[in-house]
Amino acid sequence: MRRHPLAAALVVLLLVTALRPLPQLVDAVTGAPPGDAVLVKPFWYLVLAPPSDMLDALTFLSLARAKALLATWLVVLATVGGLSGESWRGRLTRAVGYPLVLVLFAAAAVLAPRPVPYLTSSDPDGTIVDFHAHTEASHDGRRGWTVEDLARWHAAQGFQASYVTDHNVVFNRHVVTPIRLLPGAEWSVFGQHVVALGEVEPLDPALYSRDTPAMLGIFGGLHALNALGIASIPEYWENHRDDLGLFVAEGVDGFEIVNCAPKAIGFPTKARAEVVALARSHDLLLTGASDNHGWGKVTCVWNVSYPESHGYAANHVIARPLAMAQGESPTWTAAVSQGWLMLRTLDIPERISWLTWILLWTIYRDVPRRHGQPGGLGILARRLTVAPREGPR
Repeated sequence: MRRHPLAAALVVLLLVTALRPLPQLVDAVTGAPPGDAVLVKPFWYLVLAPPSDMLDALTFLSLARAKALLATWLVVLATVGGLSGESWRGRLTRAVGYPLVLVLFAAAAVLAPRPVPYLTSSDPDGTIVDFHAHTEASHDGRRGWTVEDLARWHAAQGFQASYVTDHNVVFNRHVVTPIRLLPGAEWSVFGQHVVALGEVEPLDPALYSRDTPAMLGIFGGLHALNALGIASIPEYWENHRDDLGLFVAEGVDGFEIVNCAPKAIGFPTKARAEVVALARSHDLLLTGASDNHGWGKVTCVWNVSYPESHGYAANHVIARPLAMAQGESPTWTAAVSQGWLMLRTLDIPERISWLTWILLWTIYRDVPRRHGQPGGLGILARRLTVAPREGPR
């Protein structure tokens, strides 16, 4: 392995992180693995574990950590490329090509079709739900991202139902396959996004956009329509953390505590604990949100919801630990810490897949080459040559 230091380092990291693994899933309230939910990884996800895991890791980055990771690795790759090769043209090609590979890989995390994990629950009374998702009807939704696309995206990951909560647009279509889509909206009001769940009607956001007292009136307005109002992150923490008592007094029905959007995935653990305590003391609903807008292939959170229950006991928020760690890992460490966290989340089949690919790569690179042939990518670098035929004697 001395001839392949990168492969050797990966093997060591895979073994070391196996000594301190993270669970596949955590209850967002308790931080413990959920007892009634399992994350299932399809066959091809496991076969292609290295790219699958890295694409997931890129997806589960907060916005600040994503910028730090990409900036750091773009500089590193450009520098390594610029110092490799003998000719200036070769060095220039590598200095541009190496960072370009990273950019394409990041784009694949957002757009490329691929196998994804899905959640199953052994609780017959629970329904796996998403409380917050968007279509192209939202101003920031992906163009062409239809209601049917959203339903298929959720179904592939184990959801049994999802609310459709486009920005300031009411969803009222009847969709039951491949999963049931439920009516809702997301109202943009004064310094806050409020997710409305239920048979809502169009309302004028301007009525609730003058100031904080006016904004808080939206909860009573939604109750008049027999709808629920959930305060979304990051807005309530960034803009109204000192007003959360007023939220409760004015009738908020619950709070998001996990949101997969890059701007919200870094919600700090301490802040989450404060909101959980507030919700517990007032019997309020806690939710997780994919906040999908048509970008990205995986969710970081699911909800196991109990329709017969109410308030705090009505929902369990179950999340991927890599996403939950975004609020605790310093931004400047993202280029290293995101990979470390990713490796800690691998289960045994994934580690076997990684080790298998590392072994195949080292064998591939070590295949003997014919005398006089240049170095390259192992056996595929061989140039087939045909000896010239001798003419007739």
